[in-house]
Amino acid sequence: MKIISARNHGYLDFLTVGIFLLAPTLLELSQIPAMLAYGLAVVHLIVTLTSDFPFGIFKIIPFTIHGWIERAVGPTLVAIPFILNFAEEPVARNFYIAMGVIIIIVGLLTNYQEENPGAGK
Repeated sequence: MKIISARNHGYLDFLTVGIFLLAPTLLELSQIPAMLAYGLAVVHLIVTLTSDFPFGIFKIIPFTIHGWIERAVGPTLVAIPFILNFAEEPVARNFYIAMGVIIIIVGLLTNYQEENPGAGK
């Protein structure tokens, strides 16, 4: 069941950017997890602002492609502590796993096929 509209997904995208920006300070992340969080905040903001949905300014990326990007990001975030060798840091590991799971769930619940999502609904 796709219960998250394109507009509501946009709110969640901006919340995600804020979470990634605040996490290094609030969770006292070490260097690699912190730099990654800042980088992900910037990338997530760019994808949000260039997607063709209500919060997109440039509307370059079709909303369906935005969905495919997030389908790749979610599982990657779950795996990244193990790939980048910070799995032994419980706070950082759990943060990235939680964010990955949340992005996966939001992706499953978002209607990426919504007609004219960028029409300002």
